[in-house]
Amino acid sequence: MSSDLPETPDVPAEKVEPVRIEDEMEQSYIDYAMSVIVGRALPDARDGLKPVQRRILYAMNEMGVSSRSGHRKSSSIVGETMGNYHPHGDSAIYDALARMAQDFSLRYPLVDGQGNFGSVDGDPPAAMRYTETRMAPIAEELLADIEKDTVDFGSNYDDRLTEPEVLPSRIPNLLVNGASGIAVGMSTNIPPHNLGETVDAAIHLVDNPDCSVADLIDTPDSKGYIKGPDFPTGANIVNREGIWDAYTGGRGRLRVRAEIETEYTDRGGDRLLITELPYQENKARRIERIAEDVNEGKIEGISDIRDESDRSGIRVVIECKRGANVDVVKNQLLEHHLENTFSVISLALVDDQPRVLNLKELLEQFVAHRRTVVRRRSQFELDEAKDRAHILEGRLVALDNVDDVVEIVQNSEDRDGAMAGLREAYDLTAEQAEHIVRMQLGSLTSMEAGEIEAEYGDVQAEIDRLETILGDESELSEVVKTELREIKGEYDDDRRTEVIQDAGSVTREDLIAEEDVVVAVSESDYVKRMPLSEFDPQHRGGKGIIGARPKEGDRISTVFTASTHDYLLCFTNRGQVYRLKVFELPEMGRTARGTSAINIIDLDDGEEITAVVNTDDIDSGHLAMATRRGYVKRTAVSAFENVHSGGIRAISLEDDDSLVDVEVTSGEGDLLLGTRNGMTIRFAESDARPMGRSARGVNGIDLEGDDRVAGLVAAGSDDDRRDLLTVTKNGYGKRTPLSEYRRQSRYGKGLIDIKTDDRNGPVCSINAVSGDDGLVIMTESGQIMRTQVEEVSTVGRNTKGVVVMRLDETDRVAGVDVVDNTDSEGDVDAAADTDDDNDNDDDGQ
Repeated sequence: MSSDLPETPDVPAEKVEPVRIEDEMEQSYIDYAMSVIVGRALPDARDGLKPVQRRILYAMNEMGVSSRSGHRKSSSIVGETMGNYHPHGDSAIYDALARMAQDFSLRYPLVDGQGNFGSVDGDPPAAMRYTETRMAPIAEELLADIEKDTVDFGSNYDDRLTEPEVLPSRIPNLLVNGASGIAVGMSTNIPPHNLGETVDAAIHLVDNPDCSVADLIDTPDSKGYIKGPDFPTGANIVNREGIWDAYTGGRGRLRVRAEIETEYTDRGGDRLLITELPYQENKARRIERIAEDVNEGKIEGISDIRDESDRSGIRVVIECKRGANVDVVKNQLLEHHLENTFSVISLALVDDQPRVLNLKELLEQFVAHRRTVVRRRSQFELDEAKDRAHILEGRLVALDNVDDVVEIVQNSEDRDGAMAGLREAYDLTAEQAEHIVRMQLGSLTSMEAGEIEAEYGDVQAEIDRLETILGDESELSEVVKTELREIKGEYDDDRRTEVIQDAGSVTREDLIAEEDVVVAVSESDYVKRMPLSEFDPQHRGGKGIIGARPKEGDRISTVFTASTHDYLLCFTNRGQVYRLKVFELPEMGRTARGTSAINIIDLDDGEEITAVVNTDDIDSGHLAMATRRGYVKRTAVSAFENVHSGGIRAISLEDDDSLVDVEVTSGEGDLLLGTRNGMTIRFAESDARPMGRSARGVNGIDLEGDDRVAGLVAAGSDDDRRDLLTVTKNGYGKRTPLSEYRRQSRYGKGLIDIKTDDRNGPVCSINAVSGDDGLVIMTESGQIMRTQVEEVSTVGRNTKGVVVMRLDETDRVAGVDVVDNTDSEGDVDAAADTDDDNDNDDDGQ
């Protein structure tokens, strides 16, 4: 291939150094990281500004775009900043300029803007050619005295100009306006604060340099100065612990909650008004997500959402449906949408090194900077005052010797001669002599002389003041404090963000009245709850009233009573245990079928709830379990402390066995097992040693033929004063004192408890009862009867018992539950005690 270009001869390099590539990559990455950290991403701890912000304000100052001038096109300011100080692109500069003008981003905006600079809805600012800006008055406090050698200057990026390395900053801007930035391997996120509180804390630190961080924090227990961050968008901080962590360790997590007001209406359909949002929250996106959750059914009770916000502030109206509990709706919104976390990382540059600082250290950096600025300013002003005093001293000499001075000047050939004559005659310096020669004759009048003498006195007083400041640290501190008080008097305002005590979420449970309920579960796993008060007590032998209408082919399998605020352990026939909150069960009418339990408890096909234990009853001790095949097992309560939503194994079962009943035991009483054929065995609880959840257990009773266990009772040491209530499938039952059931060895055949002939049918349940207990009995078809234990006769063992509940021919008792201390208030149904059907037959043993 031919080419017209001349060949370039190979020239050997003057110096070649072999370098390991990993070392070169490491060093290059470190250089890049430090460039980003120092040159772009992190604020200086002294003025609280990142380089781009500092350069924008300095460029505006150099352009004369002050708070008293007219607004200038943002594009001109961006161009000036980029051309002279910040060579990183106009978009980065304009983004920083626009943010300094946003009253929802900065607590005290540093730029006064005209035009569209974005919104809390996430709208971007208009193009820089459309917007105009100038410095806000408070921004001039950052640049005050910059011309008095108060800060160091360095070369700009092309060495044409110089720029300040830091601004003098009369305000503690890092805390007042906060900062956020992402560097390489680190980030900063400092929240804004109230100026008045921050200034007061800084003054306290000047007076008490050895104070602790706690002395600066205003808490209910100690009167400090800074209550917490003060966001420009208001809202509420609900955890003081996060504030304490952020201020003492430099890192913390704040929970920020929207401000919501409730409006109650007489016609129902209350409304919620959102008037303040958490800091840096996108209002439009948040409203959209709330609407999505409402449409998907994740949030219930909302009929409409309207955004009525305007320039005066945020106003989002949420209309609640008629009958909806407005407090529950409010809590759902707070839990999922209107509360977020602000992670505080107080990282800033100290001597060009990134450091995480606590509250005191942040204020110390500002106070130390102000001391340096005041000292350098005072030295600058002292030098100027001394120069002026030096000139005035020469003028005073001229005034004291006016005739001789005029004669010397007149007799001199030229200006230099006159100056030399004056210096020789009165021992003046060159500057003094030059100034005298340049004096006008009008300044020799007596009035001008008086003014010069007065000025000289003022300058001397200023010199004395400045020398005192420079020579006495306490005087310098007073200057710092005085200027801080002036800043507070000029810019202080009311706090916007309140720090509130978190009273906890208002849960659905909190808003549901605590009442006793009846819970019914069918074989097809339909479940519901009904107020116990809907079932008036009846005499025994009544038919009850409808409590459920199972679908065709289904029947009630379990019934129990509980409080709506109870937490229950539900044991299934397959040996699993689930945790259930009663208030989560659907409340339905007496004729309703219920809701599929799969929506509440993750039951498998064919799995049924066979026993329920209230967690309030199991602080200690054991849970005793009985299986249909006669096994019994005790397991420590501690094994059931963490029952997750998918359930856990409670007992291991053989293929043809199932869990029948569970009781809470103390470890010192007895256990009674009752069978379907009417046998009962009583043995010491200690005969069944404690086992783990995965164990099968030990033999409890020796069953004959096809007999199976029907229930389990735990009897304490003093329970012989109670009775054993036995109820059969056909609605018959009896009470027998527990003392009639003597203790035997485990795995015996037991004693006859009740006759299970064709009239009675097999045993359905056994329970230990007292005379003042109440009973709730439910049949497989859904009939419920509520009665008192005292309605059931007390008879001996091996008897038939009496009619407890009168059933239809094809119906059977599904379950019996005991209600403690249930009185029999109200009318009693006409179904009365009868003596027919051999109710009181007692065949003996």
